Amino acid sequence: MKETDKHNERIAKMTFASVFPHYITKVESKGRTKDELYQVIEWLTGFDQSKLQELIDEKVTFETFFERATLNPNAELITGLICGYRIEKIQNPLTKKARYLDKIIDELAKGKKIEKILRQ
Repeated sequence: MKETDKHNERIAKMTFASVFPHYITKVESKGRTKDELYQVIEWLTGFDQSKLQELIDEKVTFETFFERATLNPNAELITGLICGYRIEKIQNPLTKKARYLDKIIDELAKGKKIEKILRQ
């Protein structure tokens, strides 16, 4: 798929709080736990469970979410297709970060080992 300004803007303005329940449903429906979800999100962003809850309560956008995050230096090792986009070809930095998050959550839901998701 081709990246568009409209698509990038939509991601920037979406709230993390609106998407987080879907992440939980996705991983739990595949037999994974909320704790594992928190673990992979913390690895990528540096946000622990209490900080994530603050961001959810504050209803931050993905733009603010990733501005406040300290992205893991190994995040660039996250590659492949997610939502029809090849991560390594995404030009917009915010959209790329959001797709990193989507990809690791997808890997968790698909049963990939935590060590591999955390690029260890």
